[in-house]
Amino acid sequence: MSSPTKENYLKAAYFLHQKNKTISVTDLAKEMKISTPTANNMVKKMAAFGWVDYEKYKPITLTNEGIKLGALIVRKHRLSEMFLSKVMGFGWEEVHDIAEELEHLNSNKFFERMDEILGFPSSDPHGSPIPDKNGKVQERVFLSLLSIEPEQKVKLSALKNSSKDLLFFLNKKEIKLGTEMKVIQKEQFDNSIHLLFKDGKSTVLSQQAAACLLVELI
Repeated sequence: MSSPTKENYLKAAYFLHQKNKTISVTDLAKEMKISTPTANNMVKKMAAFGWVDYEKYKPITLTNEGIKLGALIVRKHRLSEMFLSKVMGFGWEEVHDIAEELEHLNSNKFFERMDEILGFPSSDPHGSPIPDKNGKVQERVFLSLLSIEPEQKVKLSALKNSSKDLLFFLNKKEIKLGTEMKVIQKEQFDNSIHLLFKDGKSTVLSQQAAACLLVELI
């Protein structure tokens, strides 16, 4: 049986795999905020579980089993976030840390029931896709808010990252998933964006903030 520590390593490797099919032990160590020798020792254990292909001094790759199990850990995490948000009323800035604990529960029935109660959601409170029970991910393509031209209308569909700093910032701006807005003006000097909301309120986002918002045209 796998441990929460091994599952955390596998989840980190899974996210790295989504960016690049081959993963260096150094990158995994950085992702986990540990030393390279410590990461290397854990990679050997993951290889023994059949989760990764490992050869000394070479990049590692996830096996099909590793990819599926990594996706299922992410599924449990994102379902938990959705349940905490939609059923229990937690804010989207609160759910991550609790979901980090729930994702290690070893009960398919528990998460199948959670999925059913939620109505089989396709994404979590931050707009990230929820893998299905077979570990398959249906990716959706969104536009960066930075790419939207003046007078175009959009709705917020996902976040490029879900850091607490960003979520608290968006709370202050009263921006959440599904928020509809129109780009009024884009400043040439600093690429900041003026937005008008459906309720008539307006705000200005910096280039850094706007780059984190993924939208759909409406």
